[in-house]
Amino acid sequence: MNFKEFTEKIMALLRVKLGADYKVTLTKVLKNNDIRLTGIVIMKESDSMSPTIYLEEPYRRFRDGTSAQKIVEEILSLYNEHACDLKLDMDFFRDFSLVESRICHKVINYEKNQELLRDVPWFRWHDLAITFYYAMEAEAFGKASVMIHNNHLDMWGQPAEEVYRVAERNMRQRMPDLLLPMQKLLEEMMGIKEEGPEQLLYVLTNRNKIFGASAMLYSEKMKLLADRLRADLLILPSSVHEVLLLPDDRNREYDFYRQMVKEVNTTQVDPEEILSFNLYRYDREKAQIEAIL
Repeated sequence: MNFKEFTEKIMALLRVKLGADYKVTLTKVLKNNDIRLTGIVIMKESDSMSPTIYLEEPYRRFRDGTSAQKIVEEILSLYNEHACDLKLDMDFFRDFSLVESRICHKVINYEKNQELLRDVPWFRWHDLAITFYYAMEAEAFGKASVMIHNNHLDMWGQPAEEVYRVAERNMRQRMPDLLLPMQKLLEEMMGIKEEGPEQLLYVLTNRNKIFGASAMLYSEKMKLLADRLRADLLILPSSVHEVLLLPDDRNREYDFYRQMVKEVNTTQVDPEEILSFNLYRYDREKAQIEAIL
């Protein structure tokens, strides 16, 4: 069964189980880096919004032996889990004063997102684009977000520059930069303390560790680290969620690091979360980030 046949089968099973009170629709969603996903949206007439449940992963599990009935049960369980909280009144989103405190920014690859950038406010930063999102507050959405589009700015009557200003303030207050030695981060993740000398490799993200690569735009800890090490910092784009920092004496073999970034992006990072294949440097004397060409 190919993917198209799979989606048709899942849609048919859902409509039989849910009945006429629910509308089940298929949607195509353009994600970061021109990744296009297929999702199902389940809504009652009274629902103001509903999550998009993507089908690519269920299809992989279906091909590995999970039954269509089981997948339908999981989709319904996910929908029902959040059914009450999804009845949020989204009329508040029309009022800029009610949403501005949760507007944030993130950085994405400029070249890989040309179609997306036609529909959203953005600012160029080296080979990246700074874009904006609304961080959902409801518990049911966890760390979900709503991408801010040009029509939102028209609705609010706000220029992109004001949205950038608000996002910059919110990032500093709500998502302050977080800088950790890679060794310590691995210890926290694995619960094992490793002995040995401290390695001069650091992870820069934000407190939530979501879209944390944009901490480059406002991090004070990066400057403090450069001053402590008395060196410029080489910045390796790890993903949209974080970057790696290490001392840069300007005599390094940058091709080695470019190849490392390329290999990690190709083999370890979800295609939707790739940030860049380029390198950057924090210039300690200028207190600014530059691209290494």
